[in-house]
Amino acid sequence: MRIIPAIDILDGKCVRLSRGDYHSQSVYRNDPVEVALEFQDHGIQFLHLVDLDGAKSSCPQNLSVLSRIATKTQLKIDFSGGLKTKEDLIIAFDNGANQVTLGSMAVKSPDLFLDCLNQFGTDRIILGADARDGKIATDGWLHATDIDILDFIGHYVSAGIQYVLSTDISKDGMLQGCATDLYADILGTHNLNLIASGGIRSFDDLNELKGMGCEGAIIGKAIYEGYITLHELSQLC
Repeated sequence: MRIIPAIDILDGKCVRLSRGDYHSQSVYRNDPVEVALEFQDHGIQFLHLVDLDGAKSSCPQNLSVLSRIATKTQLKIDFSGGLKTKEDLIIAFDNGANQVTLGSMAVKSPDLFLDCLNQFGTDRIILGADARDGKIATDGWLHATDIDILDFIGHYVSAGIQYVLSTDISKDGMLQGCATDLYADILGTHNLNLIASGGIRSFDDLNELKGMGCEGAIIGKAIYEGYITLHELSQLC
């Protein structure tokens, strides 16, 4: 299972939110590049980079941070937030993203999403399937929909998607364990590479996700709050 630390960027700083609430932010570092370099120094190979400013606006806002991290590290970066057009994806890839996660586009512009999937490849496009009470949320989780998460994923699995990143929003940033029931439902219903995100607090959580068959696990606040250390994670990389 891939270990994927997260850096969430808001106003240029490394922050974490609780349940996606922009008013609940905790600022951990002023320079996200320094954090990325620390990850790499501990043997981390992957990074989930979230442009929170972009997620609630019409386009990405922190491409310069993506470019700096890609230039200064060898991390394989999954970038998300504010990617609304094909041109946005091209710019993200040109600035060093290895993969992009698309959620809002898949909900609001499904034809465009499929066009991007065909053009850039299923190895570079991750479907973002983030939900509250089993229903997909978009635009930095600010907007709720009535779309069932399993139906949403199933539609795109039939279209060829290989990677799905799923967050139970109620778990995110709460350090109370991850949404194992949701992930069991997803993996029991669909054949895909599932990346789990939200609520991870301990190695027990990581072991449970690995045992379930998750392809990757995104870890955020547990690192920044010291529940899981980078030294400990280095033993898994």
